[in-house]
Amino acid sequence: MTENELLGELGDILAAQVAHIEEIPPKTAQFATPARRMHAQLTEKLEKQGLSKLYSHQAQAYDAAMSGKDVVVVTGTNSGKTLCYNLPAIQTCLTEPAGRCLYLFPTKALAQDQLKRLEKLTGPEVRVGAYDGDTSQAQRGSIRRLAHIVLTNPDMLHIGILPGHENWAKFLKSLRMIVIDEMHVYRGVFGSHVGNVVRRLLRLCEWHKNRPQIIACSATIGNPNELFHSLTGRNATLIEADGAPSGKRTFIFWNPPETPSGGRLSANVCTSEILGALAEANLRTLAFSRARVSAELVLRYTRKKVEQDQIIPTSKIESYRAGYTPKERREIEGALFRGEILGLSATNALELGVDVGGLDAVILNGYPGTSSSFWQQAGRAGRGTKDGLAIFVAHDDPLEQFFMREPRMLLDARNESVSANPSNPQIVSQHLLCAAHERPIAPSELDRFGMRAIEVAESLDRSGELQFRAGLFFYPSMEPPAPSVNIRNGGGEQVRLYLDGEELGTMERARAMTTAHTGAVYLHRGASFVVQELDLQNMRADVTAKDVDYYTQSIVESSLEVSVDVRSKPIYQDRDETYLSGVTVTDMVTGYRRKSLDGDTVLSNELLDLPPITYDTISVWFDLPEIDYSAMEPRDIGAFHGMEHALMAVAPLICGCDRSDLGSTWFSVFHRTMRPALFVYDKTPGGVGLCETLFDSTTGWLRAALQLLTSCQCTEGCPACLLSSRCESNNEMLDKQATIALIERVMNTPRNA
Repeated sequence: MTENELLGELGDILAAQVAHIEEIPPKTAQFATPARRMHAQLTEKLEKQGLSKLYSHQAQAYDAAMSGKDVVVVTGTNSGKTLCYNLPAIQTCLTEPAGRCLYLFPTKALAQDQLKRLEKLTGPEVRVGAYDGDTSQAQRGSIRRLAHIVLTNPDMLHIGILPGHENWAKFLKSLRMIVIDEMHVYRGVFGSHVGNVVRRLLRLCEWHKNRPQIIACSATIGNPNELFHSLTGRNATLIEADGAPSGKRTFIFWNPPETPSGGRLSANVCTSEILGALAEANLRTLAFSRARVSAELVLRYTRKKVEQDQIIPTSKIESYRAGYTPKERREIEGALFRGEILGLSATNALELGVDVGGLDAVILNGYPGTSSSFWQQAGRAGRGTKDGLAIFVAHDDPLEQFFMREPRMLLDARNESVSANPSNPQIVSQHLLCAAHERPIAPSELDRFGMRAIEVAESLDRSGELQFRAGLFFYPSMEPPAPSVNIRNGGGEQVRLYLDGEELGTMERARAMTTAHTGAVYLHRGASFVVQELDLQNMRADVTAKDVDYYTQSIVESSLEVSVDVRSKPIYQDRDETYLSGVTVTDMVTGYRRKSLDGDTVLSNELLDLPPITYDTISVWFDLPEIDYSAMEPRDIGAFHGMEHALMAVAPLICGCDRSDLGSTWFSVFHRTMRPALFVYDKTPGGVGLCETLFDSTTGWLRAALQLLTSCQCTEGCPACLLSSRCESNNEMLDKQATIALIERVMNTPRNA
């Protein structure tokens, strides 16, 4: 379907809101023949599937892998990266029957999908199996003993394999290849944990006198070698020349219409209108939302629309996100794979390469947080040589409205860098406990866990969590610590939500304090529930089913203290003005807003009394130009506050993170300098490298913030450039012109210069 045909399906009203259309022309295939011969059985399997010719990057990856090198492949969505590791893995198992391979996928669904593809390339000589939380106890023993290729995920490796590695001794001794698929997913906290899990695996392999090679595959990112080293501690051969063909890709930037109040119609409502219209036209469409609540709202609105139109049954519309029970997820996945669902509202749980069949269109309900996610989600439609269409629906948010005005800022940002920090002391401390339980740690081994690992180990010894005896660090318990370490987030503890005593879903503790507090509205598969009580002591929240016409948004206030300076640099007047520092942050959920479903109207503000969350992290901060406090005016406050908003809006473009990964605050008088100061900090305890990237890119960061403000035609500041729905102060005391002047002064580039 062309963009004109799609716009015709949407109707004149929806089509009128198109801000930009971008077409990426099709690309022809580039083929190559591997220099190293393949086993006859493997060649035969490829020919039966019509894969007698390999794309150039597949052939290069095969040759590099078969020469024993560690390899990282970075090519586009649906470019056939799977063969880059399947071919050398199968070749290894065919030529060395005792050899073993381990595949790591970020999700169980992706592992199951890749298992089906792998089975088509293997015969009885190469046995394969998935080993994850859904694998029955009866199957686990045979997979452990007999499978040549084991597919799993980092969570299962962390909890189910490494703590009981004695049962995997034969496998670890014979492990020849480790595959890390979707490497770009391992960013932030998750990536920092996974980097330590991989180091624990490699440490046990070395104990068995074995050094498996590693093959990693990633979507296009700006720092693949750096990320590979962060995750593995090794350097790799990079393959990035994409030889795969592609059809024409069309991107539609769609901006919701303005409302009489001056804002824009809810992007959730608009996404549901588009999703419903396309589903009613019998077009299979997947709508991605950043947040769980948004995915649930889109489901509710879309079902309401199709119920009124009576063109298709509401059962053709479903949702998919984390937090559903495994049974629910399997049911939805099955219906989706069978083509029984025409419209699916999902979070990024379906962003990765799971085969969902032929999709006609993808809708991105807001910027997904990173440019790599933007391209991954958009690439789910029109896979292969089929033409693809993606509709980006903007929220009434400064960054997304910036993209509507300057689409090239997003379209040209494919090569963002991905940050992970496996040497984060708080994360390392958890994995040193796990590693010591698996096998006592010699001090000489600690370098693999980062330069500060010896300090962390000694601290754990002093606290009694480790014991240093006979030159080794021992874990003083038979019970493995791994189950208490949640590698998906920094908190580890899970809050369970119950409806009439039956578990409805789960979420981490920090998320529960902001989305499952007393009075919060919890949405689940189109139904709404109100939280009656959040019991943090027992890690549970009790909900009751209730149909309400509002949703809730928490209010979080933060305070900050500088503990130590790491680096500093001048921007103007040869004076240290920008710092990278260690800070202590205290977050307090003070209340929540009840907001209307049909827009962002605040119905009421409610107070909460929850315990504070305090953690140490890394911050980049600006020592701003001094002012005459005796003559300070409201516009001075508006400049400091406005600069905070502008920098936070564009920060995800600079450091390749989700907006929720960063926090900020500002002071009109900071006690250390007795001058104004503005802080942006990493919300992960210990930091994962985001603020280091911002510090190193200060000039570009400031320039992007300035462009955000000056590209908008408003004079006083609006949701498209300066106002933020996350503002603790309800967007009070903001001055756009004073903000522009302050940023220009900091950059020493006034407009009249």
